[in-house]
Amino acid sequence: MDWYESAPTVTAVLTRRVRLGLVAIAVGLVVLFALAIWIDPYGSDGRPRTMGTHQQLGLPECNFLRLTGYPCPSCGMTTSFALLVRGDVVSSLKANCAGTLLALTLLATIPWTVVSAIRARWLWVPSVEPWILRIVIVVVGIAIVRWGLIVGLAWLRR
Repeated sequence: MDWYESAPTVTAVLTRRVRLGLVAIAVGLVVLFALAIWIDPYGSDGRPRTMGTHQQLGLPECNFLRLTGYPCPSCGMTTSFALLVRGDVVSSLKANCAGTLLALTLLATIPWTVVSAIRARWLWVPSVEPWILRIVIVVVGIAIVRWGLIVGLAWLRR
């Protein structure tokens, strides 16, 4: 038997501060999804929008879109969240597939943070940092690839 086979697994106990932070994250995410429920992702004709619903929150039009005529990588994410919470998965994916993935990830994060805070240990993972990094890389990667396809196809049509 090698030395590493008999080494005990050490699981760090989360401090009170970290646990309160996890609860704050869960509350913030609940507020985020409440806003997604509050905004209307459908046009006056009843068809799902693909972007622009963030303006219902008092935010301005996307500057990148306004200046270039092309959507930015995050265009449609708010709409995607709002469509997903209504169960309109196909329209959510059409609005911004990276937004759909992010929304699903954040939705799963709510119970994960609460359970981790209650247990005072990370649920299912020994360390959270590598997982956050992986999720960020995947979501940003998908957003950039999607954006490249949209801009590339729009440019080819000109």
